Amino acid sequence: MTGFLNLFKPEGMSSAQAVNKVKWLTRMPCGHMGTLDPLACGVLPVGVGNATRLFDYFLSKKKTYVARFTFGATTETLDREGEIVRGGAVPTVAQIEAALPAFVGEIAQIPPKYSALSVGGRRGYDLARSGADFTLAARSVTVDSFRLLSQTAPDEYEFEVVCGAGTYIRSLARDLAAALATQGYMSYLRREASGVFIAKTAVAPELLTRENVWDYLIPTESVLPFSELGEVDARIFNGVGVPVQAEDGQYKLRRDGGFYGIARVTNGVARAEKKLC
Repeated sequence: MTGFLNLFKPEGMSSAQAVNKVKWLTRMPCGHMGTLDPLACGVLPVGVGNATRLFDYFLSKKKTYVARFTFGATTETLDREGEIVRGGAVPTVAQIEAALPAFVGEIAQIPPKYSALSVGGRRGYDLARSGADFTLAARSVTVDSFRLLSQTAPDEYEFEVVCGAGTYIRSLARDLAAALATQGYMSYLRREASGVFIAKTAVAPELLTRENVWDYLIPTESVLPFSELGEVDARIFNGVGVPVQAEDGQYKLRRDGGFYGIARVTNGVARAEKKLC
């Protein structure tokens, strides 16, 4: 059995803990696509079995978040897990809405020091906890939309963010606050979607058992955004390039009616690129 589980990770559980539960239930190798911090909740797609080989094909997927930012304070972790230090004013709705367009599109973003990014072979959060003085380089990320949804407390607002891989919502809280001449941190985060995986159809880990876990398994081929290649010369399954009438690109490849893997077509020649069966 191979495929994906669309988990709804609860607050307080690490992504690794969620994956470990699936490993225990399925007795198969598993991995997740896109870490969620323990304080965050929401969609956590988990590949089961050979589906973990497909993670590279999902790197460009869009993610949707609902986040709350608290203004007039900050923390060293840029979220509510750090020690809160008060300072700065709470902006108005009009001020926030005027500032948001500058954060849409391709932007340069400095990741939080408390992150899993490596610096000289060590994780950023380990260096930060040790008190080391270090900097992280700005990276280019894409924010497709950044909308103010509502005011949820006198000093807190809720936002919806649609963005590409590598975007840190905590950094958006810091940078939006700075643009408003104040301070801010992320006080809540829920991932609503990760590519084709959405919160509405996600399952909570505590509902899974060894008896029902397979009922929630999503077939691998159903989440791949490729067309089927159709019938091809059987030599393709032996690593041979075969001629096809298809445009360049990636395709689902079948063998004897079952899903075999992914083929790539280049200049009218198809080759098996990823075997999953």
